[in-house]
Amino acid sequence: MLPQYPLAISSVACSTSTFTKPNLYGAEILSITATTVSNFTRSVPEEWAFHHPATSVQNASFCNVTVSYTHPGQNDLIYVETWLPSHGWNERLQAVGGGGWVAGRFMLSEVLMTVAIGEGYATVTTDAGLGNSSMPKDWALLSPGNVNLYALQNLASVSLNDEAVIAKSLIQDFYGKPAKYSYWSGCSQGGRQGLMLAQRYPDAYDGIVASAPAINFGQVLMSAYWPQFFMDQLEYYPHSCEFTELAKAAIEACDGLDGVVDGVISDPSACDLDPFSMVGKRIECSDEEDVKISREAAMIANATWSGPRNSHGRSLWHGLGYAADLPGGVALTKCENGTCTGNPTELATQFLQFFLEKNESHEFGTMSHRQFDRYWHKAVWDYTALMGTNDPDLSEFRDAGGKLLTFHGLEDQIIPPQGTRRYYQSVASRFPDVGDFYRHFEIPGLGHCSGGNNANPSSSFELLRAWVENRTEPDTVPVSFDGAGKKHFERPLCPFPQRARYDGGDDTKASSFSCR
Repeated sequence: MLPQYPLAISSVACSTSTFTKPNLYGAEILSITATTVSNFTRSVPEEWAFHHPATSVQNASFCNVTVSYTHPGQNDLIYVETWLPSHGWNERLQAVGGGGWVAGRFMLSEVLMTVAIGEGYATVTTDAGLGNSSMPKDWALLSPGNVNLYALQNLASVSLNDEAVIAKSLIQDFYGKPAKYSYWSGCSQGGRQGLMLAQRYPDAYDGIVASAPAINFGQVLMSAYWPQFFMDQLEYYPHSCEFTELAKAAIEACDGLDGVVDGVISDPSACDLDPFSMVGKRIECSDEEDVKISREAAMIANATWSGPRNSHGRSLWHGLGYAADLPGGVALTKCENGTCTGNPTELATQFLQFFLEKNESHEFGTMSHRQFDRYWHKAVWDYTALMGTNDPDLSEFRDAGGKLLTFHGLEDQIIPPQGTRRYYQSVASRFPDVGDFYRHFEIPGLGHCSGGNNANPSSSFELLRAWVENRTEPDTVPVSFDGAGKKHFERPLCPFPQRARYDGGDDTKASSFSCR
């Protein structure tokens, strides 16, 4: 149980005159606007709330403060938006992350800020100076051949610390006292942002929860292009239902390896499905069409599961889970009148186009494997220092008293979960006391931030707060999901490298499992 504190009420008006310009070194504050928002009502389902339970906000009132600023000489314009509860503030700040190529201040940010407001937090988001763009085509290039490195740097890191400084200043002005604790919550890009904060700005937040983080940015985006590249090499583009059927076969083959049939592959490393055994099986693809699983579909699925390789066959990065929704992630195709074509994800193609080729008019066509190798090398070497968040030295974050939780769904259809495991292992190898400040949890069956079996860690933010504020260690994290036989299952998530092992008894109850 968390300690209870009196809820705070602001004694000042929600007006521009209430707020002083934040002291942000290297920046020039251009404007501050404050607007009262009343009767704010919205419901957020659990699958959108990430680290929180479903939330219903009724008739909330808060002060929406928007700060614009620039870094002189960089020709940028950044907006930070902060919501300050008029009543019932719990004396804490919760910053929320972005997604895809977006730093924040978009639809998902508003959803997550709604959850934060509903729980009594002041909450903040930043657009990192990228405006309303959801893809980098609007800001990536200063001119052909020249990447807008200041904009990328703002997305990568600088704006993250800026928004923490700004939000804390606004809180002080509005409530007349600082926040007792400050937290970060994010998934995907938001997860990457959380790790960036822990690594480069260890004093910004007391606690960080980061799910499905795009840690190794270049590797992640090139991996997202790998299935499309492989299809291009084969000159074959399967029906999406072929991939779906192969995933279904993987679950049927490997579900029971942990002693429980629940519709989930708990230990993908123990699964050894041969996709070629499925070749020739006739499946119902739609109401109008039946197809046979092709050898090419098996080859593409196998390549996606095992991960990208260079032209000499050497493994470059991790693959995705056997039951990952490949057609909903990185192995997309379009089929019309029985003919299928490739449909690569824009997350990857815009990276290739704007940051590797640096040419918005470039059309890839079919690249050679040697060219793929060159792109891979360039992606890793040009952008790891700027966008990557794989520095295992968390000593300053640890010494500042920070606590970090990471989560990754094992059926993530976009970002390989092994990348997050790899990062945790690199931290653990450096710090024998890693469990005192950082714990990583893997979630069987969960897709990218949600989806799959929707085993969302909805209590994880509350557990983080308890760890920070009263040193209650998160030894397990409860999740639940609807699985095989239309039954509802409860499970404990265990801190890696432990896994939930079945001890016997009712396999739908968390009490029948232990961590070891």
